[in-house]
Amino acid sequence: MEHDVEQRCAETDLAEVLTPILRARLPEAASADVISCVRTETGYSTETFIVTVDGVAEPDIRSRTRRYVLRRPPRLAILPDYDLEKQFRVMHRLTESDVPVPRVRFFEADPADLGSPYFVMDFVDSVYTVGDVPPYHQAGIFADTDDAGRARLWNGCVDMIARIHRADAGRDRLGFLRLNTDSSPGPEGLARYLRTSIEWAYAGEPVHPGLLGGLDWLEAHLYEPRRIGLCWGDARMSNLLYGRDFEPVAALDWEMAYLGDQAADIAWMLTTDWISSPHEGHAPSPGVPTPAETIARYEDAVGGRVEHMTFHFISSALLLGLPLIRLDKSMGLDGLLPEVCANRIEAVLGGECDTAG
Repeated sequence: MEHDVEQRCAETDLAEVLTPILRARLPEAASADVISCVRTETGYSTETFIVTVDGVAEPDIRSRTRRYVLRRPPRLAILPDYDLEKQFRVMHRLTESDVPVPRVRFFEADPADLGSPYFVMDFVDSVYTVGDVPPYHQAGIFADTDDAGRARLWNGCVDMIARIHRADAGRDRLGFLRLNTDSSPGPEGLARYLRTSIEWAYAGEPVHPGLLGGLDWLEAHLYEPRRIGLCWGDARMSNLLYGRDFEPVAALDWEMAYLGDQAADIAWMLTTDWISSPHEGHAPSPGVPTPAETIARYEDAVGGRVEHMTFHFISSALLLGLPLIRLDKSMGLDGLLPEVCANRIEAVLGGECDTAG
């Protein structure tokens, strides 16, 4: 989905430009005004803005002020197949499933309005989030709560992953999430996608040897999966909204969703936690279940065993490497970020990580 980033609506102009758009597209906002449009501080894969509107008219609701969320593509593409409409379609089609997602309102592919495609969804009030910057181990609700609270937040994410995996990809019309149309949505297709995508991310420059080693390992250890289904792709606590009781109420950020072996989502959650952990040996924070306990909880929730976890841990490190390669280059970090992913692959293959399952 290409657009000219130089023609995009400036952040300072969004509130004024959005007022007539929301009046025309949202029945409750027919006479409303956008009073602010504030970009969130986190998230590199999609630009996200909190839009506050005054003058909303809805039956049985006293407040005339309401918030929405606007999402549009980033200036720098950090994923090779970025598709904003895909995110919208996933959430729209999950609306009738058991997976809680924010209500999406409309998608606009024509860049005439804002200089890029965009979509609008409802803002979810009275929720907590687990942040990534600084790492949730060090600041925010995860760090500030007690051991039992951390376990609730963690297990809530595991349970949400299982809930997502119980979605019926056929019934919910999610076939468009195949990574490769010319191969099966399994390990072979994922390995092919990772190699071509990492080459794209490096744009002709030499690929980190540790990442190349991981790609070679995957291709030498392909297997036949027992089940293919919806993978969240970016399965972690920071992509959940939690209620006051630390129970998850909505799953966000579907940029990386795909059809595949669903154990990959558990591996992603464990991999991103390991990489961000400041504790000795990348240990989990106090109160957080071990990888073996996490996998066991997931298996109980989905009613089946997960297999080939070494494959999933390596593929998750490579998949995480995709955006990090691009961000590393844009920030001038001289290979620091992909090195982190290569270190994870080395640790997995060296037996330094708990790969139970």
